[in-house]
Amino acid sequence: MVDTETTRTIVGVLGNILALGLFASPIPTFIKIYKAKSVEDFKPDPYLATVLNCAMWCIYGLPFVHPDSYLVISINSAGLIIELIYLVIFFIYSPFSKRRKIIIALVIETIFFVCVVVITLQVFHTTKDRSMIIGTLCIIFNIVMYASPLTVMRMVIRTKSVKYMPFALSLVNFCDTIVWMIYSLLKFDVYILIPNVLGAFSGLVQLILYAIYYRPTQWDTTARETQLFYA
Repeated sequence: MVDTETTRTIVGVLGNILALGLFASPIPTFIKIYKAKSVEDFKPDPYLATVLNCAMWCIYGLPFVHPDSYLVISINSAGLIIELIYLVIFFIYSPFSKRRKIIIALVIETIFFVCVVVITLQVFHTTKDRSMIIGTLCIIFNIVMYASPLTVMRMVIRTKSVKYMPFALSLVNFCDTIVWMIYSLLKFDVYILIPNVLGAFSGLVQLILYAIYYRPTQWDTTARETQLFYA
């Protein structure tokens, strides 16, 4: 019989695989940017937000913050590297105004991140307290990052069209959050549970909208590529 810890590891590995797929989802966008040698109307905001979010979750998973969370570190380390690669490509093909925005944002994020780490390690001396501080910040960042899917969902309702909301991405996002919910419940972790409950709800709403507006969608019209972003 498989014990709880082994089950949790298996679930966490599955969560890593699904989340990796989500991190890789913007690749077609960056292929388009590379071919056009321009970022066109695309914005760096989702990638800048994900960099900070991944960095915070990496700190959360460290043994001296929240023990037994190495699978949280693994996927967010991979995500951090992937998002930084996206930003490098974005930086290369951006005009000066967007380059300046990226640099300023990264400097602010770095200062914030360092301050949080130093304060957490110097002021709080137990893993419970450190988990509370970093975990709460991670929840806040995840909630903020759900603003992008909400924008797309509002567009779907307004246009009565799902051509701006790829089904596969919505489905993988929903499955990924369900997997991480299970992971958090196997060894109760409220800081992982809360954002994934919200993410699962968001993903479910997207799937419902897809079912409602699939038939009315005018697929013969050209859809502008939309940046989707999931935490």
